Amino acid sequence: MFPILVVIVAVAVLYWFVARHWMARWGTTPSDLTRIMAGDRLIGDPTYSGTMAIIINAQPEHIWPWLVQMGFRRGGLYSYDWLDRLFGYLDRPSATHVLPEFQQLAAGDEIPLGRGPAWPVAVVEPWRALVLDMRNMGSIDWVWQFGVYPIDERRTVLVSRSRVHARTIWAWLLTCAIEPAGFVMTRRMLLGVKQRAEALGSSGHAESTRSDTPGLADRLPAAKKDAA
Repeated sequence: MFPILVVIVAVAVLYWFVARHWMARWGTTPSDLTRIMAGDRLIGDPTYSGTMAIIINAQPEHIWPWLVQMGFRRGGLYSYDWLDRLFGYLDRPSATHVLPEFQQLAAGDEIPLGRGPAWPVAVVEPWRALVLDMRNMGSIDWVWQFGVYPIDERRTVLVSRSRVHARTIWAWLLTCAIEPAGFVMTRRMLLGVKQRAEALGSSGHAESTRSDTPGLADRLPAAKKDAA
């Protein structure tokens, strides 16, 4: 019995001090962790804060369309579609092409989910920042935000940051329990956006969603299908 207890304690310590620390800053640089993002002010005293980042070989205009078209019966979530569909968040595979009808997103809009509350949009800075504000929706306040930061003419960093304030000890325990699942799904989402944005950027088309040119839907190529 004692050896089993030692193993359990060792695993718990490794998770809490090593794995959890790694998950909360996957793909980031020190500047990613310290940068001030558009939604940080919405939760000033988080009980959890995690920042993830990925370098995408594309420009912001190739990344932004995938973010603003997220949602149920919209572009999807670009993560493990079979899981999102199993739990009812989506009813179809995530889009592999830009959907012009869902490119107009503004503060005050909501991004729908099939099951669970919609995500209210708090901040939209085109081609730079998207902030989803899930505060005052229960015992957990959650702000999820995305930042799009050019590195040079060919590369861009996409940053995802979640800040959570748990109002009760039970809410805090719940957030701790779902952190691994959140990490797995968010990581896959970032990889999904990267795949699609790079396919869009490498197509050779100069057109982007910065243009309101008619016929955009016909000229935006499909991204490579997500191997979810």
